[in-house]
Amino acid sequence: AGPLGAGAAAAAPAGPGPEPEPEPEEGPCGWGPCAPRVLQLCNNPEGYLAAYSLLAIFQGIVVNGLINISISTIEKRYELNSSLTGLISASYDIAFCILSLFVSYFGERGHKPRWLAFSAFMLGLGSLIFSLPHFSSGKYQYGAKIEDTCQTAETNFAYNATCNASTKSSLHKYLYVFILGQLLLGVGGTPLYTLGTAFIDDSVPKHKSSLYIGIGYAMSLLGPAIGYVLGGQLLKVYIDIQIPERQDTTYTKVDQDDPRWLGAWWIAFVACFFAIWLLIIPFSCFPRHLPGTAKIQAEKISETHNDGSDTLVQTKNIGESFKDFPVALMILLRNPVLMSLIIASSSEALVATGFATFLPKFIENQFGKSPSFSATLGGLVLIPAAALGQVISGILVSKCKMDCKGIIKFLISTCTVALVLNTVFLFAKCGNEPFAGVSETYNGTGTLYNLTAPCNANCRCLRSMYYPICGRDEVQYFSPCFAGCTSNLFNNMKKTYYNCSCVGKPKRENSSEDFLYEAVPGKCPTKCKLLPLFLTFFFFAVVVTFMAVTPTTVAILRCVPDKQRSFALGVQSVFLRLLGTIPGPILFGVAIDNSCTLWDINECKTKGACWVYDNERMAYLLMGISAACKIVTILFVVMAVCFYKPPPKTKALRPKKTEMVSVIHT
Repeated sequence: AGPLGAGAAAAAPAGPGPEPEPEPEEGPCGWGPCAPRVLQLCNNPEGYLAAYSLLAIFQGIVVNGLINISISTIEKRYELNSSLTGLISASYDIAFCILSLFVSYFGERGHKPRWLAFSAFMLGLGSLIFSLPHFSSGKYQYGAKIEDTCQTAETNFAYNATCNASTKSSLHKYLYVFILGQLLLGVGGTPLYTLGTAFIDDSVPKHKSSLYIGIGYAMSLLGPAIGYVLGGQLLKVYIDIQIPERQDTTYTKVDQDDPRWLGAWWIAFVACFFAIWLLIIPFSCFPRHLPGTAKIQAEKISETHNDGSDTLVQTKNIGESFKDFPVALMILLRNPVLMSLIIASSSEALVATGFATFLPKFIENQFGKSPSFSATLGGLVLIPAAALGQVISGILVSKCKMDCKGIIKFLISTCTVALVLNTVFLFAKCGNEPFAGVSETYNGTGTLYNLTAPCNANCRCLRSMYYPICGRDEVQYFSPCFAGCTSNLFNNMKKTYYNCSCVGKPKRENSSEDFLYEAVPGKCPTKCKLLPLFLTFFFFAVVVTFMAVTPTTVAILRCVPDKQRSFALGVQSVFLRLLGTIPGPILFGVAIDNSCTLWDINECKTKGACWVYDNERMAYLLMGISAACKIVTILFVVMAVCFYKPPPKTKALRPKKTEMVSVIHT
């Protein structure tokens, strides 16, 4: 008999029954009796991969793109500090960790495409919930104009430089709405990268699995790129779409250069809500198993790690009830090959998430670029390189038809090359440019690490307002106020500052341009020309690093019993977050803060953000963390090679059809 028909599928029990394992329920693409012929064109691995990739893209747009780029705007709009917005960011991983084991365990025997329809529902709902605070918090009141020049006692404007405890705003209550939205997004993301990936492996021949998974993972990386571009463009739109006209002369109309400006962060979340919910339709029409799955499973040969125990017998009926959960978990935790690969991948994830979070900051400080340009450069390096690495490795594993041990050896080579390329931080680093009050004094007056000097002592400047300018003396100043500038003009739409008491004479005597202004907004142009070299080496380092992602997933799927593949991915997801994606940004953030030379300290003596870093120290610290993690990865991958023992050839023979699902392993 061939694949199961409709009659056999109907005869199969809906839940656990007397049969030890029902055969794969292959059927048409549709909804019950409604199965249009046009839908059958998608009833194959390629059609499923397209739907999977779209859902992964939108998940990346919302979780890793829009939320990251909107966090600073949300901080200002709802008066939240960075620790609270950090809790918002971590809520996704918290939900993922809590649910990952249970979803992957119970979903293994379930209808995986319908689990992904549930995933799309929760991702869309989470996106909608995340945007709700905008609609219930009222119009944005942007307040009076902030002066950035030196305000002496004779001027009418006066800063409130006293330490007053600010009244608690009611806007902080929206923190819980954002956390709820992130938790729902975490619930939606859990089935996608556990059950969704395992379904791909179920439906394609073994030698093609790595290619399909690599394509799916690569497509998921497009999401953050699209999210950053889309979110960045929408932040140029005023938060309430139309800028209100104010009658009070002190409330001047804001523009994008005004510190009071807030962009329309919420629009993309609403758009993604509708787009993601549309994906419920294709996932709900896929059958339990794609046509041809039974034949593909029959041709696969077990590569499960042979530890000498009766693992196959133990896992034969696992998953029937919740009481099997501890046994199933212990079987995986005692698999030394699986745990070695999981710890290795977690170490790589720590580095990847750390650089994904702080690469723009590194470029901005090392090479003197603007935050927006640094973020763009970081995205142009990380996203294409990561996608390219995953596709290349998927193709190599597929074309070379590597077995499980061959894949693990391939991981050793990629990690070793990535470790060598990591040395780019040693020679592609830059020193700090002259900074008044930090790296040098104000023309011989004042002291180092003190922004206040005799030339600006009467200006009542705020250290909490960082607005760097470059003087004609090629020295950077913390703000126009600390440079002693009392006036500004717009020349050809460019703001220039004059009457700056702290700015020295121009260093280039022969250039008449130096006398047209005393200072201009922005950091001074860096004399370091190593940015192209750094980006080139770092691009290839990211490519080689992400060449390990797809092979690691394939090796994990092959070294565990067939009925535990989804569960193994769930276990990996938990460790990946607990040891990688959650501590990664924290560890990188601590290292970067450790290289700080000038902190924001307000009138209440509260330490805030860091304004200036020691570039060389930052480069060495980041290289040290990255190199240490690479060494840990290599050690555990080598351990996986040593631990792995393929099953005896006699156990890899094709089983009887009635035992197909329980014995055959990927």
